[in-house]
Amino acid sequence: MILEMKVPSPGESITEVEIAAWLVKDGDYVEKDQPIAEVDSDKATLELPAEESGIITLKAEEGDTVTVGSIVCLIDLEGKKPDGAPSAKIEKQTEKTENKQVEKPVAPIAVEKTYASGVASPAAKKILTEKGITSSEISGTGKDGRITKDDAVNALPSMGTPAGGSRGSERIKLSMLRRKVAERLVAVKNETAMLTTFNEVDMKPIFDLRNDYKDAFKAKHNVGLGFMSFFTLAVVRALKLFPDVNSMLDGDYKILHDFMDISIAVSGPKGLMVPVIRNAENLSFRGVENEVKRLALRARDGQITVDEMTGGTFTITNGGVFGSMLSTPIINPPQSGILGMHNIVERPVAVKGEVVIRPIMFVALSYDHRVIDGRESVGFLVAVKEALENPMEILMDNNPKKALEL
Repeated sequence: MILEMKVPSPGESITEVEIAAWLVKDGDYVEKDQPIAEVDSDKATLELPAEESGIITLKAEEGDTVTVGSIVCLIDLEGKKPDGAPSAKIEKQTEKTENKQVEKPVAPIAVEKTYASGVASPAAKKILTEKGITSSEISGTGKDGRITKDDAVNALPSMGTPAGGSRGSERIKLSMLRRKVAERLVAVKNETAMLTTFNEVDMKPIFDLRNDYKDAFKAKHNVGLGFMSFFTLAVVRALKLFPDVNSMLDGDYKILHDFMDISIAVSGPKGLMVPVIRNAENLSFRGVENEVKRLALRARDGQITVDEMTGGTFTITNGGVFGSMLSTPIINPPQSGILGMHNIVERPVAVKGEVVIRPIMFVALSYDHRVIDGRESVGFLVAVKEALENPMEILMDNNPKKALEL
């Protein structure tokens, strides 16, 4: 009996996927539920498991775009696993010895050198002289390695660069996810009135709180007390004060949300992913840190789902973990705003008329000016700054132990 395996739907509104990689070879024996392929949609990369055990026949190539519901492989359910043969495992061709396996080397192709190798024809020699190139700097393609006129015409002067270095290049097709991200980023730049406003945050109050409570927080909740919980709760407060920043445009209508689903940008094996912390307005410091940890681990392990990356109302991205001092983050459509965090650097600042050294972070808010006016955008960022510079009073109600559930 032959089983036809079809492409399942990875999520609502997705009609096609791309075969990113086959994890098995044509003719392999596969076990039920064994991952046999990685497929890219425009939102995520997912593994395709074998529906039954048997001998597999591939019906699509890596890089092919296939529609949801189409047949990508056949599994012969009556196919038997070869005795002693590994299941669906690509192995290097090896040569066995008594005690070990030795990979068979690939012999290089030898090019026979003759008296003509590297000798330029008269016309080629003239051109090389004009270019200031010696015949020893290039390889000839003529008979017996002779340097032809075309070789000389195509030769480039070294311009002082040492010869012999690698100048290879590789053409790699972008994954469907990366192509979709590129399309969306270009669309945002072309279809929104995006502006960015900046401010700076004195992080010393947060540093002091973390130094005082991070050990107890970690011991009690088994998760670190990071910066994301402070920023997320500061953003939630600011969104309540300036609800237009939590809205989005839909044609001639503005959609206002009474909930805060905060998207957080994290780096995964397939590139940048933006999972969502649902109803962040209902979470405590512990709740936010647990969600950040959970989503980051799922993104890192390639287990994040489309549903977990859909439906955010505002985004926070942290370029500071990569050393960024300042940037203008691009809006994550259809949202209207995104907050960019950056690295923390000790800088001289004026405090009560005196110059002191403080850990300063630059923050940036990019927003869609069609929905959000300058007053709302600047007011929102100032509200975030106020909460971060006075977290004890504004975010913890002057009771850090209660706020941190210690």
